[in-house]
Amino acid sequence: MVGAVAMIGILPPMGSTRIAAKEQPPALSPLPPAPALDPAKVQLGRSLFHDPMLSSRQGFACSSCHDLDRGGTINVKRSVGYEGRMHEFNVPTLFNVGNNYRLGWRGKFTSLAAKTEQVLVDRNLMANDWPKLLPRLWASPPYRGRFEATYGRPADRDAVLDALVTFQRSLVTPNAAFDRFLAGEDSAISPEQKRGYELFKTYGCVSCHQGSNVGGNMFQIFGVFHGPDAGGQASDATAPSETGHASLSDIANERNVYRVPSLRNVAATSPYFHDGRTQSLSDAVAVMARSQLGRTLSEDEIAAIATFLESLTGEYDGKPIMVSPVEGRR
Repeated sequence: MVGAVAMIGILPPMGSTRIAAKEQPPALSPLPPAPALDPAKVQLGRSLFHDPMLSSRQGFACSSCHDLDRGGTINVKRSVGYEGRMHEFNVPTLFNVGNNYRLGWRGKFTSLAAKTEQVLVDRNLMANDWPKLLPRLWASPPYRGRFEATYGRPADRDAVLDALVTFQRSLVTPNAAFDRFLAGEDSAISPEQKRGYELFKTYGCVSCHQGSNVGGNMFQIFGVFHGPDAGGQASDATAPSETGHASLSDIANERNVYRVPSLRNVAATSPYFHDGRTQSLSDAVAVMARSQLGRTLSEDEIAAIATFLESLTGEYDGKPIMVSPVEGRR
């Protein structure tokens, strides 16, 4: 939550240097509306997203891990992949993904199409390839007709990726209480949430969790002041084999550098952090305060910030996003 991070590097954490007025953390902004998208492409992408045909063994779909009824993710520490190997990272939500510049926990992708293709072909994800997938789509009369009608040609790599990306760009979650507050509806959030919002800004969380996605576009070391396990539940994850982003290669211990996640709908996306180390939103706030701010917050402060974060929950398809069934605040 602390230490403004440029796209190609990391700035000193808040409190370690004086920050000039012109360098103050950017304000949060309302979530922009969904872009104008071709409805036929959105619906075709929706069908593909929910179809296990996209995986090599046709055993699961994109929605198996990105459940749109459960915050755009699944509420487990880390999911299990094709060969029974646990994935390296917690499943990130896909809600508002079109509003992120960097994608994935390591931020290695700036193209949603490239990230989608990586998921399709990764041996521990969908484990598919184009020579296997495209003939399946050609052999399906419904898909054959829909691709011809939508793209004027049979399914090919570009059309499949375009349909999936178009659908993902439609996954916008408007009408969060906090957005209504930013739009001038003062009563949209409670006095306690307003206090949490002020703490969120005053303590520097907004330095990294910034912009309309309340994060999602910067890099940060996880453990600026203290190791990330300080005071929290240690992860059972093995050390990730994936290295950090190439532009961060000169940073010591780059294995602890991650893309700052968006906090949109965070109350619906537990467990938290790249390895799902904690189920509780209040515990996540406490860990971030210790490791990123060098602060030990009072229970009252933790509760206020967690309550504010709950105001970031929006709607999808006209319905409120269901908050995670696991315990949120304590």
